[in-house]
Amino acid sequence: MATACAVAIAGYPEGYYSRMDGKKKENLKQAAKECVQSHTRLEYYDLPNYWAYSDVYPELVDGLKRWWEMYSDAVYLIQDWQTGKQSFSANKMQREHAVPKSWWKRGGDVEYTPAYSDMWNLYPSDAAANQAKSNYPFGETRTTIFDNGVTKVGPPKSGYGGGCGTVFEPADEYKGDFARAIFYMATVYSDLNWVYDYMFVSNSYPTLLPWAVNMLLQWSRMDKVSQKEIDRNDYVEQFQGNRNPFIDFPNLAEYIWGVRTGETFIIADQENTGTTPPITGDPEITAPVNGEALDFGEIANGYTVKRSLQISGNNMTSPLSLRVVGENKNFFVPEVTSIPASIMNQNGGYLLAINYTPTSKGTHEAKLTLYDGGLDGSIAVTLRGESLDVPTMQTLNALPATDVTYTGYTANWSAPTGIADYYTLTRVRYVQGAEEVETYETGETHYQVSNREPGVAESYTVTYNRLGVESPASNTIYIGATGINDVNIDAPFHVYGTNGGITVSRANGENGLLRIFTTAGLEIATIAEPEDGLFIPLEPAIYIITIGNSRPLKITVR
Repeated sequence: MATACAVAIAGYPEGYYSRMDGKKKENLKQAAKECVQSHTRLEYYDLPNYWAYSDVYPELVDGLKRWWEMYSDAVYLIQDWQTGKQSFSANKMQREHAVPKSWWKRGGDVEYTPAYSDMWNLYPSDAAANQAKSNYPFGETRTTIFDNGVTKVGPPKSGYGGGCGTVFEPADEYKGDFARAIFYMATVYSDLNWVYDYMFVSNSYPTLLPWAVNMLLQWSRMDKVSQKEIDRNDYVEQFQGNRNPFIDFPNLAEYIWGVRTGETFIIADQENTGTTPPITGDPEITAPVNGEALDFGEIANGYTVKRSLQISGNNMTSPLSLRVVGENKNFFVPEVTSIPASIMNQNGGYLLAINYTPTSKGTHEAKLTLYDGGLDGSIAVTLRGESLDVPTMQTLNALPATDVTYTGYTANWSAPTGIADYYTLTRVRYVQGAEEVETYETGETHYQVSNREPGVAESYTVTYNRLGVESPASNTIYIGATGINDVNIDAPFHVYGTNGGITVSRANGENGLLRIFTTAGLEIATIAEPEDGLFIPLEPAIYIITIGNSRPLKITVR
């Protein structure tokens, strides 16, 4: 995988960043924008041809290039006879925006801004991971609804997500890559009118919300600039004509948002990234305190729960070491076993993630010991959790929406017979042939949706979580573009592509024959006067649907 290095070797042309020299904070951010914002706007669909150089592993596999995508560990190869686009199509890969394009949509248009095809915001992606990532903000997950070993999607830990009920968490080795991509986006596209304000606000400074700044700085400190990013920086400049200053200057984000905002950025000084701030006293740990406890709560046996421990200190002279000891030490695994002194000495320190994965039932304890770093002695933290039997999960019954208006509705569902730690409502909006997915967590058996658009059809399903185990998804409740069943029955019909077929909703408004065609024009089914709610099983493919004299609809069945 990516080999980390402490300092990127600058490959930028002489004078390229001269406007940044001698600037501070917001003035430095504006200068960085002026240095890099001008670039060639590439065609979105041609990007794989450029990625075939910028986003492939340096080592060959059986003499073939391998795509280097940061969303899975799948092996996708480029055959000798293939262009990047041809390989992309053959491997069924997808173009993925790090910052989702739906976040800046204006009047339904996402292509009005160069951000749509900016290589610093787009990367090759495994299709399944891309679909799971959806348009969720970055964050750190509390539990997961998708985890392929590289990409995690799920409810956020406290303090993450900016109010969204689901976040995307990349692998540790790529967190810095994505952080520097977002820093670039917040710098170059600070004037975008953000439709979703989970991470961004429309202003010249700071553009990023405080929670996002803290997380991204932590990721950037933890995952240093890699050779992969250095090489990609040179390729993007070759194709697109601009560079990412946060790769050329790994500490730049600290001067704009972090611990160095009070300092002047001097380009000539950037090769010296030692232990900052300078050491002025004896090494010490300010958090946690000796004897503190971290409680993981209850979890099903064999499942994993993650908790975080804030570690802060001053004047470290060497890396801080971490070790778990005790009879149950194998159940508690920290994400790292060493924290560099340069990170420990910065304001905020390090947010350590620890996984608790019990393999036997009962109450478990271990101790996390912090030592080295120049400390005289050590700090011990008690780790505690309880493992219970894996619960039997039921499938919930989603109930029809109530209180339906043009701007909102109440989603309802039944409770399980046992205990539910919380419920997750998955809402799908059908917008211009695409599905926009949002999730919400609640402790109640209902949820008030307040941002409905009357011209957009949608649906919802619900699951519940108990001891880290998620139930199967419930049945699906559909809400038409102008209401639900028996409301405004003269409205046009709607057809929804679902797993294994299509569902006809509100067909009462159209009289006549329902006809189903393949994209080649072959008619494969006809149904006279289809009933509202009719489900028609179909093989995965794209179909053309008409009822009576209505205009044709293109539907995808998965």
